[in-house]
Amino acid sequence: MSLPPAAQEGRSSADLARLIEAVAGDRDREAFTALFDYFAPRIKAVLMRSNTPPAAAEELAQEAMLTVWRKAAQFDRGKAGAAAWIFTIARNLRIDVARREQRAKVLDLETSESLPMPAQPDDEYDAGEREQRVRAALGHLSEDQRRVVRLSFFEGKAHGDIAAELELPLGTVKSRIRLAMNRLRDLLGDLT
Repeated sequence: MSLPPAAQEGRSSADLARLIEAVAGDRDREAFTALFDYFAPRIKAVLMRSNTPPAAAEELAQEAMLTVWRKAAQFDRGKAGAAAWIFTIARNLRIDVARREQRAKVLDLETSESLPMPAQPDDEYDAGEREQRVRAALGHLSEDQRRVVRLSFFEGKAHGDIAAELELPLGTVKSRIRLAMNRLRDLLGDLT
């Protein structure tokens, strides 16, 4: 952010530095008011010239001046003039806001990409058709195979629980499930 040509207009750099030092040393409200009245409109104007919307520019100008109040003790007139120091604070705040907005856009994009796509009418039709085909294929299994498939896949029971419930050896349950799955795979082919 460059300093506007009129940044020093009406006050000397030494006067502005003394005002900042008064804020730093004595928390002088009159000195701060003078700084605010002088710099806030200039900061807003510079921000608006750099395409910051007016409301955001005003908010950033106020935030910059609040930072001046809080950090006045960090001002060193040997390193920078008062105007340069204050406009640097404003520039840094603008950069911080731009970064936050960019991060928010990236997060919104990542969030929207991770959301599942809504089901399309064709998908719902396909799901209904698949369900009918699976039900028909289950009808081709033996009663014993259908029972273990139902308990395992539709009721979510563990193989050991199925064996206990049906009073069968665990190996028999596993064998029936394996044979049933092979038969379903043959019957459904393109759905697997």
